[in-house]
Amino acid sequence: MTAPATDRVEETRLTDALSERYLAYALSTIMSRSLPDVRDGLKPVHRRLIYAMQQLRLDPTSGFKKCARVVGDVIGKYHPHGDVAVYEAMVRLAQDFAVRYPLVEGQGNFGNIDGDNPAAMRYTEARLTEIATTLLAGLGDDAVDFRPTYDGEEQEPVVLPAGFPNLLANGAAGIAVGMATSIPPHNAGEVLTAAIHLVQHPEASTADLLAYVPGPDFPTGGILVEDRANIVTAYETGRGGFRLRARWAVEQGRFGTWFIVVSEIPYQVQKSRLIEQIAELMEQKKLLLLGDIRDESTETVRLVLEPKTRTTDPAMLMETLFRATQLETRFPLNMNVLGADRTPRVMSLKEVLRAWLDHRHEVLARVSRHRLAAIERRVEILNGFLTVYLNLDEVIRIIREEEDAKAGLIAVFTLTDTQAEAVLNMRLRSLRRLEEIELKREHKELTAEGRALQSLLKSDDLRWQRIITELEAARKKFGGGVLGARRTDITGAPTPMALEAAAAASVEREPITIVLSDKGWVRALRGHITDTETLKFKEGDKLRLTLPCETTDRITLFATNGKAFSLNAADFPRGRGDGQPIKLMVDLTNEDDFIAIFIWRPGQTYLVASATGRGFVVGSDDLIAEKRTGKQVLNLRAGEEAKLCIPAAGDHIAVLGDNRKLLIFALADLPVLGRGTGVTLQKYKDGGLADAKIFNRADGLTWRSGERTRTEPDISPWLGERAAVGKLPPNGFPRSNRFSG
Repeated sequence: MTAPATDRVEETRLTDALSERYLAYALSTIMSRSLPDVRDGLKPVHRRLIYAMQQLRLDPTSGFKKCARVVGDVIGKYHPHGDVAVYEAMVRLAQDFAVRYPLVEGQGNFGNIDGDNPAAMRYTEARLTEIATTLLAGLGDDAVDFRPTYDGEEQEPVVLPAGFPNLLANGAAGIAVGMATSIPPHNAGEVLTAAIHLVQHPEASTADLLAYVPGPDFPTGGILVEDRANIVTAYETGRGGFRLRARWAVEQGRFGTWFIVVSEIPYQVQKSRLIEQIAELMEQKKLLLLGDIRDESTETVRLVLEPKTRTTDPAMLMETLFRATQLETRFPLNMNVLGADRTPRVMSLKEVLRAWLDHRHEVLARVSRHRLAAIERRVEILNGFLTVYLNLDEVIRIIREEEDAKAGLIAVFTLTDTQAEAVLNMRLRSLRRLEEIELKREHKELTAEGRALQSLLKSDDLRWQRIITELEAARKKFGGGVLGARRTDITGAPTPMALEAAAAASVEREPITIVLSDKGWVRALRGHITDTETLKFKEGDKLRLTLPCETTDRITLFATNGKAFSLNAADFPRGRGDGQPIKLMVDLTNEDDFIAIFIWRPGQTYLVASATGRGFVVGSDDLIAEKRTGKQVLNLRAGEEAKLCIPAAGDHIAVLGDNRKLLIFALADLPVLGRGTGVTLQKYKDGGLADAKIFNRADGLTWRSGERTRTEPDISPWLGERAAVGKLPPNGFPRSNRFSG
């Protein structure tokens, strides 16, 4: 007897089982949770919320209903997830500071820009907005496909008809498995204008469309400070980012005083957290130009910033705040969406608009076919009615005398089954003469409408012309007024040097000495230390180097992984302790270490080289790294490390290998690069680069041997071509194979 299926055990490799289950989870997250559909711009939870509210008849002209009722319907019929998550999604659709064009109109406490939580759903009420009804328009006219809900008892739309460009207008954000999406909100009027242009000029490029959609339009306003070329590249590739700053203005006070008023803050920044951040930096004395901050906000944002002195430059003060606080943020662009075939991919601006327009074209065709079928059914019935009106006495006789009245009507008047059934269901009051006139008028109108729909379905040009008319109507409705006006101004990128000057101005200038231990602990001591013997370190640790500098200096660090890192001298830990590991200040692995630390100066050049003897000259501007992760300067091969980073001040370079061979050649033979693998400095059979020195030929080659410094004025025996082998160094050269002894 065969055992029941539940009693069988199938052996499967763990890796196969995990792969299969994780793939199923990943697909579920991508398709049913995190990524929006390019056609209506909605995730499943938002689509189900709006559809459930329509089923509850919560249109803009109706009364409000408790949010708890809506959430209950959503999780009970369509979305089997937690009520808290569904309510949070609903709240966000109603927040005018979170959504550029709200889809839900809320009544009650729905939270605020300070980050305060909304009231519980048993207290708040909601209904749909006009924009939400535009997304739903045509849903009952077979505009889109429906599918069974999770329990099979209800039907839900696969996608909404979307008469409004919701994806671009409201944006989207989500993190799936192995992919994410981040789309900023845009101005609906501009998007609709670009869509009309794309219909009229299908060959238009993304750059052409950006003449109508210059960039994002955030609900909280602000100023977009991004280079035009970067914006074009971002929209063409679907990936990029935008720098957003707060809007501010100077207001004059009494007796020559002034203060700055911030009226708009960047998108998705909590105002209360922003104020806390600024207050913390003031307490840490990192905003020396700022005297005080006050929050005078009501329903509108009003942050008052007072300078320490009236002589402070307002622009300089704001630059320090932009650099250190969330008054300037970066909003990422990653237009990763689900296409009409339910396949996730990154689209350009043109592809997103094209996908939405194609969806509207399909919706128009489906709605037209649905309406035409309804007209044909009604015209058929009207033809039956008009036939009856010409022979009322005979119809009455058949109904009174015939046993099967329907069959009699069909036989005598050549009616269809549908027409006969409609005649039999006709009310007596419909037999008035006036009713016959009304039927003829309706028949004429429906016949004309049917012919127009047939022409529309046969002509692709007519359908696109109808879509243009719909787009223009939507632009007129949603592109003007207070809601449609652009809120975010777009300017060019700020001058980098102005930012550097502002950063320096925010720090009190004083001399310090950066102390780095052998095990990588760093600290900054006041003044320029000359006696290093008094410095104390942890047990087993010792001094590696000291770097005299000033708090306004910028420090460059070069690591064995070929990356350059930038730190402000004022950011190094102060005090009498042991400091902190320098690797906590930058993102550097335990396998890597620093090979050079120096003060950054503009206009200087440096030689960077790997341990295998490849290198090039790099300018100081290319060593600036804005992120903790650093900037890759020297590209390394597997198992390779960077060996040195030294100033390139001179006209010749002396290269010394582990094989104790010395080669000298002109510095001009090395390329000047911003990043690269470099060229071969010296050829080695075994070993690699030991040391290098850049010097002026007229001064001779100098090295240190013990306590003495020696100079070789005649370097001609070691002169050669780059990548040569070289010769043994002069007599008396240190056995350490280093120019520093």
